[in-house]
Amino acid sequence: MDVNASVLAIDAGNSKTDVALIGEDGTVLSAARGGGFQPPVVGIEAAVDVLGAAVGRALELSGEPVDSVAHVSACLANADLPVEEEQLAAALRARGWGVTVEVRNDTFAILRAGVDEPRGVAVVCGAGINCVGMVPDGRTARFPAIGRISGDWGGGSGLAEEAMWFASRAEDGRGEPTELARALPGHFGLDSMYALIEALHLGRVEFERRHELTPVLFATAAAGDPVAGALVDRLAEEVVAMASVALTRLGLLDEEAPVVLGGGVLAARHPQLDDRIAELLAVRAPKAVVRVVTEPPVLGAALLGLDHTGAAAGVHERLRAQYG
Repeated sequence: MDVNASVLAIDAGNSKTDVALIGEDGTVLSAARGGGFQPPVVGIEAAVDVLGAAVGRALELSGEPVDSVAHVSACLANADLPVEEEQLAAALRARGWGVTVEVRNDTFAILRAGVDEPRGVAVVCGAGINCVGMVPDGRTARFPAIGRISGDWGGGSGLAEEAMWFASRAEDGRGEPTELARALPGHFGLDSMYALIEALHLGRVEFERRHELTPVLFATAAAGDPVAGALVDRLAEEVVAMASVALTRLGLLDEEAPVVLGGGVLAARHPQLDDRIAELLAVRAPKAVVRVVTEPPVLGAALLGLDHTGAAAGVHERLRAQYG
């Protein structure tokens, strides 16, 4: 017997894609995982092909043939600007996976996974940093979040580069002393920043591995190094700046509102970072209610889909219960 699905939920990051097929009653009919979504690297069509492979597996695993999908809710990495969301939505509509399609930046999935209604702000700090907010009437707040040219500071990669900058200058005498000058190269079994610089430049250490230095930065800060500690404090300032601006834009600054923290750096619960964020929010957004999201982002994509279809509260609750 053919079945109807209410939502095809897609959460696609740079390294992996999660897909879930949601029934009209909120039941997860099937789920599948695929590769990373990188349209800037491979082009839109090839990137959507990666999504298509995961969608195909989800449809195969649904048990019964799926006759139709009401809505595709796709939260995608690299959909940083509204024009990019529109381009990607057109590409997904062309695949015919659902009657309607909505594409959002993947930060919205983390936000929706962490709140009981589409209301609040999320700051995500993983490889990069981003912040979005939304309220039930459809208004949103967001930042371009495409690097330093859009005013961003932070993220795992950015923190690692900042740590190397200070460590390099400490070693050669241009900057103040810091234990980072020993800890960063030591992570790779090297004895100096010069050796690490050479290894990265010549490819003996893959440049992509610089993100491994972010936990070293936090450990060095926790051991009392003032330079490392100042970088951690600056990240807290960036998180609070983004959150408080988004709250202000949405008119939520003066009322109790969720501020959801997500991504690998924030989810790691570094005490100094957590304490400084709480301290700064108490001043800039004293009514904010902070929580660290632990639910998978694909749940957020699915809940956004149910919001779109006007599903009853019980349907939302049934879906969330399945993600425990």
